[in-house]
Amino acid sequence: MGVVKEFKEFALKGNVVELAVAVIIGAAFGAIVSSLVEDVITPLLLQPALDAAGVKDLDKLTWGAVKYGNLLAAILKFVIIALILFLLLKAINAMKRKKEDAVTEPEAPVYSLQEKLLMEIRDSLNKPRSV
Repeated sequence: MGVVKEFKEFALKGNVVELAVAVIIGAAFGAIVSSLVEDVITPLLLQPALDAAGVKDLDKLTWGAVKYGNLLAAILKFVIIALILFLLLKAINAMKRKKEDAVTEPEAPVYSLQEKLLMEIRDSLNKPRSV
């Protein structure tokens, strides 16, 4: 029974659950990027190059027995994922900096005329007197 309890504690720790959620979201994000590359970018941007090469699909580019089209598609997907993550992290860091700046800047105290006069009197009484 001790092994089951230990496994339960391990599986329900925050880090394990967060990691599982991240993996699932990452897989879904990978599907979105794959669709973006295959269905949007390839037809719009790469179609002229593919037509010049006489190939209909990026994955079907070959040089002899070497299928370098798959490599090009994987590199393109990686670059897009890296760019999106970079922009996302940049936006998150900018929001964190704004929040930190807002917290670290204390507001200057507002004194009434009476308080200002009392501070001046206090300061003048604390000055050393010359005889």
